[in-house]
Amino acid sequence: MGNSYYFRKIHSLLGVIPVGFFLIEHLLTNYEATKGPQAFVDQINWLNGLPLVLLLEIVGIWLPLLYHAVYGLYVAYQARNNVSNYSYFRNQMFMLQRVTGVITFLFVAWHLFETRLQVALGNVAHENLGMTMHDIATNPVMFTIYVIGIVSATFHFCNGLWSFLVSWGITVGPRAQRYSSIIWMVLFVVMSVMFIMSLTAFTDTQFQVPVEAHSGH
Repeated sequence: MGNSYYFRKIHSLLGVIPVGFFLIEHLLTNYEATKGPQAFVDQINWLNGLPLVLLLEIVGIWLPLLYHAVYGLYVAYQARNNVSNYSYFRNQMFMLQRVTGVITFLFVAWHLFETRLQVALGNVAHENLGMTMHDIATNPVMFTIYVIGIVSATFHFCNGLWSFLVSWGITVGPRAQRYSSIIWMVLFVVMSVMFIMSLTAFTDTQFQVPVEAHSGH
């Protein structure tokens, strides 16, 4: 029981600090696509120019994300959803948290395969990721899959923030928890809209060609 308690605490903390920050950073980076291909590539180049970027990715993103994902799947498997018997709002949110966690895990794994792994293998240059995303976004099936994945990931993060504040003793009363629900659901809507706007921006024909063709470099 003691080990389970600490494992869950670590899982909760990692889902907010490194993994949550990564989701927000990913949102802001992709939102640059709404300003055009050059702005998107400039943001990517800035990130890749950070010192010790590979170490930051491994320690600050991939290892925490791997732990959060694997332990989260275990929690989802162990969960006892009883929405059919007790259809309270928080019960439904509990079930959705587990369902969106599984969807997010599959979506992130596929997205990393299509983008980050292809860059690591040398199949795609960083500056051509906009073209990769253009091919994805202009495919109706993939666009739909990405929207589902985006909405699942943002819901899982925002609803997870509500649970985090409760489990860490920050929102302890019904009133605080009710206001917390409203705040995080508003954030869920805002983040989802921004992500979908970013995805839609990649459908622009400007992303069909490398940035060098636009900038004249």
